[in-house]
Amino acid sequence: MDNHQALSSMDLPFVGRGRALGQVSDVDLRLLRVFMAVVNSGGFSAAEPVLGVGRSSISTYMADLETRLGLRLCHRGRAGFQMTSEGEQVFEAATRLFRAVDGFLDDIDSVHQTPRGSLALGLADALVSLPEMSITHALARFSADFPAVHVHLHMLTPEQVEQGVLDGQLQVGVVPARHRLEGLIYQSLYEETSALYVTPDHPLAIMPQAGLEEALPDCEAVSPEYALPPAGHALQRQLRSTATASNREGMAFLILTGRYVGFLPVHMATPWVAQGRLVSVALPTWQFSTAMLAIYRREQRPHRLREGFMATLAQVMSNDSA
Repeated sequence: MDNHQALSSMDLPFVGRGRALGQVSDVDLRLLRVFMAVVNSGGFSAAEPVLGVGRSSISTYMADLETRLGLRLCHRGRAGFQMTSEGEQVFEAATRLFRAVDGFLDDIDSVHQTPRGSLALGLADALVSLPEMSITHALARFSADFPAVHVHLHMLTPEQVEQGVLDGQLQVGVVPARHRLEGLIYQSLYEETSALYVTPDHPLAIMPQAGLEEALPDCEAVSPEYALPPAGHALQRQLRSTATASNREGMAFLILTGRYVGFLPVHMATPWVAQGRLVSVALPTWQFSTAMLAIYRREQRPHRLREGFMATLAQVMSNDSA
């Protein structure tokens, strides 16, 4: 039986004119998780990679939840996804519910001499090739120190990572520095340098450096849909954008077509440069740095596993810099 069958095969009691839910079951919690993922992602399609299921399954889950609650939670159609007023109230109530559940699990974990439970981390894409492997080393040491803890690693957009940490679905996130949100604590990790790249057969690859600065604005460029730091944004605005990409892997795909010039993190481009598939546009002024940050939610209640991971990360970074 698949997940959808398991969810929809449950009886749907407790719906009527009286109290909508006589009790909260595992199915209700799963459906509420789906609802929160849809809201945080901004729609059904955007939630597909987060939930790992297709749009039709998500639509069915949402319909099941609305039936169980006896409420209309959202409007969906050509105008896009939009919560109803009832949906907004359910979302706020669900956020409080899962925070309470997390608090309960923390309390139970503290009873055990050996910490148990799960640690959910959210990372932006294309970080695995960073030479500074603080997160990787911290996860290795954390898993050795907390063998009974299950680690969930989610690859998401920076916006999804931030929202997941705010909602309590993620304990720790790693994102590029863009802005500071209320309710989050930020810890600096390292700097990431980005430069311009083209394929070896691109006109910029064989052009004398003296002519690069003048020729660059006329070349077709790929621009990111994700936010850049101010220095990167200022450089990107000078390029003639004829394509866009939602993440850095998408940037690489388009640059590797040979048609476009675009920015990539140096650590990400290095393997393709070594293979002779990419070359850097030799303009030192056309580079920028992005600060990478670890984030977690600001709250009075301690989270044992999150604090354990952050302490491990701090120790790893201290050893790496020594």
